[in-house]
Amino acid sequence: MIRDGGSVISSDAELLSQVISCIYDAALNPQLWPEAMRQASEFVGGTSANLFWHDMAPAEGDALHSYNSHPRWAQLYRETYAPLNPIFPAAAFQPVGSVIAASDLVPAIEMQETRFYKEWLVPQRMTDALGVLLERDATRAAFLSIQWQDRAIDDDARPRLALLVPHLLRAVAIGRLFVKQQAREAALTETLDHLEAGVFLVGGNGHITFANARGQAMLAEGTLVAARDGVLRAVAAEADGALADSLRSLGNRTADAPRRVAIRLSDHSEQNWIAHVLPLMDGARRQAADAYEAVAAVFVRGSSLAERSPLETLAHLYNLTAGEIRVVEALLRMSRLDDIAAALGISRATVKTHLNRAYSKCRVTSQSAMIRLISELGPA
Repeated sequence: MIRDGGSVISSDAELLSQVISCIYDAALNPQLWPEAMRQASEFVGGTSANLFWHDMAPAEGDALHSYNSHPRWAQLYRETYAPLNPIFPAAAFQPVGSVIAASDLVPAIEMQETRFYKEWLVPQRMTDALGVLLERDATRAAFLSIQWQDRAIDDDARPRLALLVPHLLRAVAIGRLFVKQQAREAALTETLDHLEAGVFLVGGNGHITFANARGQAMLAEGTLVAARDGVLRAVAAEADGALADSLRSLGNRTADAPRRVAIRLSDHSEQNWIAHVLPLMDGARRQAADAYEAVAAVFVRGSSLAERSPLETLAHLYNLTAGEIRVVEALLRMSRLDDIAAALGISRATVKTHLNRAYSKCRVTSQSAMIRLISELGPA
């Protein structure tokens, strides 16, 4: 349970609402992320949390915000252990918004053989972690990771974290409208421009006071939403009625005004679009919205997926494990097994095992054949 101002909040529904509200406030004020992560970690049942990015190309990463994590270990991760983390690049190949444990990708017996486990996890008494992929492009990915110490992940941790996922994704996008991110913080949301997403700030009557670049393009296309006399409208009649009702109740500040609303804009199997209405009337959101005379942010997001890299296509096409795809990725940069073992922090025998299994699954027999196969796999 989370203590708030000395009181104990016992209702799960009330607790969830408080965590979600803090997440949105953190989107507008990055200094609040450690508190939002504390609340999220405690709600899920973890010990500590990190909001971080990982770049697969140079195999490096860094924490943007942390809760209950010692700066010394973050520095060591950045300087030494990011390239040795065995969950990459497989973790970045998961669907955006998916909740996954480190042990889902790398079995415990395999993890325990790595330098990463012996030198970075064990000294911190970390036993497992749950992560959410928040944003990604071809080489860079941003995650929220919640860690457990001295015990296994609780049975209800995944569904509890899943409750927070849509709000985490939305907060990342909405934060761009208000907060001028520093260079490293911008890494968290810079891939948003590559996604089919739009954000609109609107008044209680639905009048548009701001639209991001993608939102303006959506208005010009006029297939999902439109601006009629400056008012945000949904093209589908049923969705338009729901959107108008939601914004009207917020504008009137009625007691039963919805806290958050999800409105389906399209039922097309290949273009499932949802409009999320986020009230901007509480906490830091209220102050930030005043400049725009807005009562809500309408966040429109589609289900279209990021383009896969050839390496990711290979992993999915041939069902390669995290260890196998990691060794194959290293094979593209170096040829000697000893060099690969040293770079990945695993034994030469483990490299050979993973490589032989990858060769067998991909039906190739040599490094050159594997490289040729990957080169033939364009983005999917």
